[in-house]
Amino acid sequence: MGMQTILDSAYKKAKILKINKDSKLIMFSDLHKGDNSYADDFSHNMFVYEHALNNYYEKDYTYIELGDGVELWENYSFEPIYNAYKSTFELKQKFYDQQRLHLIWGNHDMIFRDPMAVEKIMYQVFKPKNIRQKEALYDLQYHESILLEIENTDKKIFLIHGHQADWFNYRFWKMSRFFVRYFWRPIQKQFGVKDPTSPAKNNKTLLRVEEKLKTWMLKNNNQMVIAGHTHRPRFPDPGLLPYFNDGSCVHPNSIIGIEIENLEISMVKWHISGPENHIVKTILAGPKDVHLYVS
Repeated sequence: MGMQTILDSAYKKAKILKINKDSKLIMFSDLHKGDNSYADDFSHNMFVYEHALNNYYEKDYTYIELGDGVELWENYSFEPIYNAYKSTFELKQKFYDQQRLHLIWGNHDMIFRDPMAVEKIMYQVFKPKNIRQKEALYDLQYHESILLEIENTDKKIFLIHGHQADWFNYRFWKMSRFFVRYFWRPIQKQFGVKDPTSPAKNNKTLLRVEEKLKTWMLKNNNQMVIAGHTHRPRFPDPGLLPYFNDGSCVHPNSIIGIEIENLEISMVKWHISGPENHIVKTILAGPKDVHLYVS
């Protein structure tokens, strides 16, 4: 199955989510939450992330995670990750309890594409206390993709992780995981060598992934896409190909995401600022009317 066919399939199978001028969405991806060890890139941003998510929760935003929320290549199981970031998962559960959480799986948490694997993992770490909790946990779903449909129009925004345009990390993700887990991680620990399978650390791979995504968009009537995977934030000007990327949550002392509110799209950065180390939000791009991008 070629990249274009994989993207076609993800589009057709996408979970439908209706949005309108009252909708408020925040999208983050690529947290790569680990076990808080030397290789855990998320640990230095945990407080920034939790501050941002608390803010969005209080303001009634819906949280959409565009994949790689947890690092299940370098780590063998989910439980140590949950134990390291219990407060973060409890915060996400508050969104889930109010039906304001939507999850997409990426290549580093591709195990979540199997509903039975999700059930098994959730049951291990979230011990249900009653039937209602048990049913809620078993309803937790990860999706390959989401289609935001603007109400009363035929306009759509396609949300994916982005590794669908990365042949090796989609078709051969288990092989990539093997190399990262048993080869690159020990070398990284010893010598600081970067993982060449990651587009975030290999510029040629990054550019190839972006080009394949853009080729698919051109073949599909300039379909607006919001993705992650490459860790490279993208916010095009109106009139250009509408490929957006929400960056990652493992930038140095900052996290970057994409908001949609009042049918306007913005790229935001939450970061530590000033001598008192306050956590603040900076708008990096936008807000722009989404109708300038959807065809």
